[in-house]
Amino acid sequence: MSAADFSQFADLFPDETVTHSYVQDIALPGTSGKSSPGTFALLTLDNGLDHSKPTTLGPKTLLELGQTLEGLRDRAARGEIVGVGVTGKPYYLVAGADLSAVKSLEERDHGLWMAQLGHDVYATLANLGVPSFAFINGAALGGGLEIALQSTYRTVSTGAGALALPEAFIGLVPGWGGVYILPRLIGPENAIKVMIENPLSNNRTLSGPQAFDLGVADAIFEPADFVEQSVAWAASVIAAEVTPARVNAVDATAPDVAERWEAAITAGRKLIEAKNSNAAPAPGKVLDVMAANRTMTQQESATLECETLADLMQTDEFRSTVYAFLDLVQKRSKRPAGAPDRKLARPVTKVGVVGAGLMAGQLALLFARQLKVPVVLTDIDQARVDKGVSYVHAEVDKLLAKKRISQDAANRTKALVTGSVDKAAFADADFVIEAVFEELAIKKQVFAELEAIVSPECILATNTSSLSVTAMAADLQHPERLVGFHFFNPVAVMPLLEIVRAPRTDDAVLATAFELAKGLKKTGVLVKDAAAFVVNRILLRLMGEVTAAFDEGTPAHVADSALRPMGLPMTPFTLLAMVGLPVAQHVQESLHAAFGDRFAVSANLQKLIDNGVKGLWAADGAGTPQIPAATLDLMSFGQAPSTAEEVLHRTQDALAEEIGLMLAEGVVAGPEDIDLCMILGAGWPMFLGGITPYLDRVGASERVNGKRFLPAGVASGVAA
Repeated sequence: MSAADFSQFADLFPDETVTHSYVQDIALPGTSGKSSPGTFALLTLDNGLDHSKPTTLGPKTLLELGQTLEGLRDRAARGEIVGVGVTGKPYYLVAGADLSAVKSLEERDHGLWMAQLGHDVYATLANLGVPSFAFINGAALGGGLEIALQSTYRTVSTGAGALALPEAFIGLVPGWGGVYILPRLIGPENAIKVMIENPLSNNRTLSGPQAFDLGVADAIFEPADFVEQSVAWAASVIAAEVTPARVNAVDATAPDVAERWEAAITAGRKLIEAKNSNAAPAPGKVLDVMAANRTMTQQESATLECETLADLMQTDEFRSTVYAFLDLVQKRSKRPAGAPDRKLARPVTKVGVVGAGLMAGQLALLFARQLKVPVVLTDIDQARVDKGVSYVHAEVDKLLAKKRISQDAANRTKALVTGSVDKAAFADADFVIEAVFEELAIKKQVFAELEAIVSPECILATNTSSLSVTAMAADLQHPERLVGFHFFNPVAVMPLLEIVRAPRTDDAVLATAFELAKGLKKTGVLVKDAAAFVVNRILLRLMGEVTAAFDEGTPAHVADSALRPMGLPMTPFTLLAMVGLPVAQHVQESLHAAFGDRFAVSANLQKLIDNGVKGLWAADGAGTPQIPAATLDLMSFGQAPSTAEEVLHRTQDALAEEIGLMLAEGVVAGPEDIDLCMILGAGWPMFLGGITPYLDRVGASERVNGKRFLPAGVASGVAA
């Protein structure tokens, strides 16, 4: 396409927030007593919004960047500049392509043009006639990181976070050169980690130091004077006084690298199968392009990347992912439905945690690390308290060893966490959360003791996963101060917080809970006090249907693999073992008591618990999961086996029924909140767009409830 064609394409997006390209000329400093190498052009990408609004790459942005780079190429040809640097506004290099624009590309040709436009602009950056430098000062995601990869050299700030190629996560491929350049720069194995393993592991990102260690960046500097240090380093490179050592870089044509390349691709395919049963096309397409481009020129790979991107942009999985990621995770999560005015929130300057077990230790670490306030753990004896505090200190040491925190931050975090056997240590706390055994009587006793100690303004919170917050508050003098604050395990990783409002919980308490969630970098969703709230209620209904089919005589492998088309992060029986059979059975019993036979309690599961069996599966001599004969002998089965398709259909209908009932009960404000909870609390696959649009697409919503959960077109093949 010509520049005029691209301009007409950009006109299709009148509402794009443009990230502008600003150029500043800098006289490079001399090095080693020599005079300045010449003039350096520093290009800064900035959308003019406050620092909480990331810069993105839409068609208009790319056109302006391309025109600016063409001007710099002309200046380089005239000898006016000796190098070009690209950096961003504070905290961002660029946060990737503008998904609001991309999701509206309804025609394949439009997707192809978007891909080609990016390649056209990036090719200019890669061929300026003088060295180009990317100064990665902050988040660099997708196309943002590819800007850096297309540059000749790269520096990164120690304070930069969120460096990633997350395209496999959002339903695309790193199609602006990343899939070609990255494996050659850092080796095929590391490239699989960045392009496949990280995106499929809760969209994990790299820190600046991690990116430097992999070889993504050539030099690393502190944030305070990052750009100045980077410019000085660029001057030394241009003056030929520094040559970056790229120890992980490979020649893709070398025979030994060809073997490594193939092995990395094979490992990547196994990883995809393990993560989502290969139920979404994008991760496999990343590997297809990487496998093919080993013997291609960069231009040949660019053509393949553009065609692949154009195809993927038309898939239901991509549109579903954009809905889930953009409309739910990025937008709805920032405006929690039903949350009170944040101005009502009270300051929290000290936190108490009742209990010193594993969950309590995780909570203490999170509060201390994120809020940077004193945290006190209590338990019934000093040995338990000491063990809880030691756990926190050990976890801090692990973060330090991984270079995720500095020595000073590690010292401060450890100093903030203390322990006591006396709950009087909570007297001046503003927020106290219990993490004790999941028994109502025990939790009520804890809160009665706390209320006699803490100030009238202190908020009391429960981390219960299924018990009634209303019942816990029933005997309190101030029931309005109690709120459910349900974390998911592992606490450091799972982003969801179910914030549970009992009938008498007041607005100031709720507002404080939502502000705390934000401070903890969690997504709070307001939930009505109902048995098991949202995530556990849905998961237990799902697992209950599969377990029931198994008890009826369905072979274990058939029952456990029947939900593979959903691409769930683990099978139901694996999830049962991870949660723990006694814990799952306890919650199932609570749900059975609340809702009856929809949540059947498995007699077989109880037999396993009574005999100390931890899970159904055990690996045989070949490493294949099997149910040991001794375990099978404990159980009895019916004579009504189901096919995998029947188990899937049955489970879909059960989920549609349960979610319909939850919405009728007002457990959450709308189906979008169900979707958000399942994505952030249960790892529900993004490419399904959320559980309710998935149930809409497969017809379960209308089969069971007579209507869809969401309007037609939402999270499906047509952008809503």
